[in-house]
Amino acid sequence: MATLATIDVGTNTTLLLVARVDASGRLEPVAERAEITRLGRGIGAGGALGRAGIEATLAALRDDAAIARREGATIAAVGTEALRRAPNADDFLRPAAEILGVPIEVIDGQREAALTFRAVVESFSEARQGDLVVVDIGGGSTEVVLARDGRPTSARSLPLGSVRLTEQHVHQDPIAPGELAALRAAVAAGLAGLAFPRGATVVGVAGTVTSLAAMAESMATYDPARVHGYRLSRAALDAQIARLAASRQADRERIVGLDPRRADVILAGAVILEGIAAASGAEAVRVSDRGIRWGLMHELATRGPA
Repeated sequence: MATLATIDVGTNTTLLLVARVDASGRLEPVAERAEITRLGRGIGAGGALGRAGIEATLAALRDDAAIARREGATIAAVGTEALRRAPNADDFLRPAAEILGVPIEVIDGQREAALTFRAVVESFSEARQGDLVVVDIGGGSTEVVLARDGRPTSARSLPLGSVRLTEQHVHQDPIAPGELAALRAAVAAGLAGLAFPRGATVVGVAGTVTSLAAMAESMATYDPARVHGYRLSRAALDAQIARLAASRQADRERIVGLDPRRADVILAGAVILEGIAAASGAEAVRVSDRGIRWGLMHELATRGPA
C-alpha cells in the first residue's frame, strides 16, 4: 500500500491531503490540512506575489512537508492562478521546491478544472447522470466544467476570484450598494460566454462554498462530514449574501461558521456562486469539501506518481 500526499497551492489557501492507496486505487485518508496563506494577495492589481504571502505559504508548506514525511508519503504539488500570473513566481517556486523535495507543477486552467471534476465524479454518483455544472471558486479564478452523463463537454477557467474581485471592486466597509452592483456586473460579464444547461445539478467546490454551508448551519466547529454533500438552497445563499453585504468586516469575522481570515473576500465569492446558480436555474448547490487535491490524489492512485 502506497502513501501519497497531494498539495494544492492556491491564490488564497494552501491545502494538503495525505492518503494511503491500495492496489485497486481505493483511498484511505490519513491527514488533511487547509491554511489561508494569501499567496496571491494583490492579484487584482498587477499579479506580483508579495513577500508576506510568499513567507506565509512557505511556512505552511514546511508544516505540510513535515506531516507528509512523518507518514512516509510521496509528495505531489500543484499551483494555480496566482502562480500562473505572477511575474515573480520563481521567488516562491524555488524555495518551495527545496522545502518539498519536488517542484510545484503550475497547472493551466484546463487541468485545474479537470482535477476538480475528477474529485466531484469520484464523490457523487449523481454526477455521472444528466447535466452537471462543477464550479470551483478560487481566490484568483473560477473553474467551470459542464458535463453530461459523467463526461465533460466544456471546461473554462474564468478571471473571477474572491480575492481578485474584492481587490478590484470593494473599497468600503460595509460594501456600498454601487460596489455590490459592480461585483454582480463583473460576474455577469465573466459568465457571458458560457451556455449553462438549465436544471443541471450544480456542485460547488472549495472554501467559498464550504464556508457558506457552514455559515448556513452555524457550525461553531467545521465538520467536513456535514459539509460534504450539503444542499445549499438558493434561499439560504441569498440570505447569506444579504447578511454579508450589510455587515462590517469586524462583524463578518464573528459570524459562526466563517473563518475570520476569509471574512474580507467571502462576499465576492458568494456573488460568483449566486451568478452561476442563477444562470443554471438551480434551486440548490450541492457542496463538495473535496477539490483539486482530491482530484490529483485520484489521478495518482490510478497511474502512480510521476
